[in-house]
Amino acid sequence: MKERTAALAPTLVNVGLGTRAYDIVIGRGLLSELGSLIAARRAGAAVAVVTDKNVARLHLKAAERSLSDAGLRVARIIVAAGEGSKSWKPFERVCDALLAERIERGDLVLALGGGVVGDLAGFASAVVRRGVDFVQAPTTLLAQVDSSVGGKTGINSKFGKNLIGVFHQPVLVVADTSLLDTLPVRQFRAGYAEVVKCGLIGDANFFAWLETAAAEIFSGGPARERAIAASCRFKAAIVARDERESGERALLNLGHTFGHALEAVTGYSDRLLHGEAVSIGMALAFAFSARQGLLPAPDAERVVRHLRSVGLPAAMSEIPGDLPDVDAMMASIAQDKKVRRGALTFILARGIGEAFIASDVESGAIRAFLVEQLANR
Repeated sequence: MKERTAALAPTLVNVGLGTRAYDIVIGRGLLSELGSLIAARRAGAAVAVVTDKNVARLHLKAAERSLSDAGLRVARIIVAAGEGSKSWKPFERVCDALLAERIERGDLVLALGGGVVGDLAGFASAVVRRGVDFVQAPTTLLAQVDSSVGGKTGINSKFGKNLIGVFHQPVLVVADTSLLDTLPVRQFRAGYAEVVKCGLIGDANFFAWLETAAAEIFSGGPARERAIAASCRFKAAIVARDERESGERALLNLGHTFGHALEAVTGYSDRLLHGEAVSIGMALAFAFSARQGLLPAPDAERVVRHLRSVGLPAAMSEIPGDLPDVDAMMASIAQDKKVRRGALTFILARGIGEAFIASDVESGAIRAFLVEQLANR
């Protein structure tokens, strides 16, 4: 991404969870302030930085320097980059490393990285010594607007994505938007899918603004910080009302049931990034809603048009390599966390900004829809 020198005042978004409330601090250049922000909450603590090899090369030294300058003892735990680190063996290695570094309950784990690192480090911090607090320092757009907020942590299973984990809220999220300047364009696009998701779920005006502001968001203008802050506020409000996803929070899974199935059948590989899978999943959810007569077809077409305008995929045929296998997708969908007593639950829509939770969706209708979508490639 192109570098930008203009600075904006940091934005503070609070996640209102009573005694477990925490702040999301959003702004440029915050990595240098990471130590002081953490020390203000946990002076003198040890901080175990969990990161991946790619992020370590770019940002680990600066993070460690900030932490040390604030009087915090620093340990580093580096994992391989990519979705493969969200699995049992890397999880075990991180847990053992935290114990080897003598991280105590009064200390902190710092997740410095994208969604994979945040989920992995958060899950490890939740179970080591029966719970150690952690801080999220997300380095990707997807992590800054979605996965770092809300306390979902976990790893993948051979049965599907994110099926093993716990809710464990961070005590602080520090989103340094200048770190996005080093993000590959493909990764930035993937994160943008989660920004679009907020508008599609419950804010038609935000979606309309994105249609006009996308170019500035990608180039790094002030619209970028505005989009990130708006997305965080949207998610924080839902999390505050439904922390454990017993109701409304399921709306945040728009596009994820289809998307997770696509990730599973493509082997959790670089063939399809998470945000790309969500992009296709949202397009499928709107197309299925239109097919069911829930919303006008032009709304579904508008969604596809915007996703493609920024370079995101919006159809299964746009996935490189072999076409997805419908049987394998249906097997993955049957393992989705929203399934209740075997009944499929999807997030569908009555219009842009009007998503809702649809229970008892017939598996036969989903299968026929997927077959049709692949046939129309």
